[in-house]
Amino acid sequence: MRVSRPPLFDARLVPVTGVDDHLPKLQSSALHIEAVRTHFLDASMWTPEIPGEPAFTNKALVPAAVLIPLVLRAELMVLLTQRPNHMSSHPGQIAFPGGKSDPVDESPIDTALRETAEEVGIESRYVEVLGTLPQYTTGSGFAVTPVVGVLRDGFIIAPNALEVSEVFEVPFSFLMNPANHRRHAMEWLGVSREWFSMPYCEEQTERFIWGATAGMLRNLYSFLSV
Repeated sequence: MRVSRPPLFDARLVPVTGVDDHLPKLQSSALHIEAVRTHFLDASMWTPEIPGEPAFTNKALVPAAVLIPLVLRAELMVLLTQRPNHMSSHPGQIAFPGGKSDPVDESPIDTALRETAEEVGIESRYVEVLGTLPQYTTGSGFAVTPVVGVLRDGFIIAPNALEVSEVFEVPFSFLMNPANHRRHAMEWLGVSREWFSMPYCEEQTERFIWGATAGMLRNLYSFLSV
């Protein structure tokens, strides 16, 4: 999803202040799609661990939504996108498909599904929506509703090259393992800022997942841990 102002630092170079390998791993049974689906059906009141980030803009919050797409493979995967390096905001960063709400959208789910179709070509009929997580407020001034959905068989990926340079998948088990959740902290624009990263290495390629994307994944881990 688009943001109004990119960070003026390289997040990869910010020191790691801790790794949450002391937290409990999810049971393997909890990582199956039926368990995730049931968790959303039976969900009770829950407060997200990370409500958002300190703002670095004075603009009013803009409603937005992203899709956290779960893909049924031999093991459950999460589909992510990489932003092109030529983009003026957050070039090269990893994100979920999504963006700001339009007047035609009746709900955050509509926003997430529309943006997913526009960015990566996956039509809404191929998405089974499981539920939503509480809003995540980004430093760039977006109030983002994460929508969790399962991609049905037959979906086709057709990335919009203006917004997406690559579409790839990361194992759900890796992202839901707190031993892979690294903490970072620094002062930027006079404000102390903290965030998670979840670097994933695949065939000598590092996928540096961090910031809002990692924060929403961390909240999903916390939700499934309840």
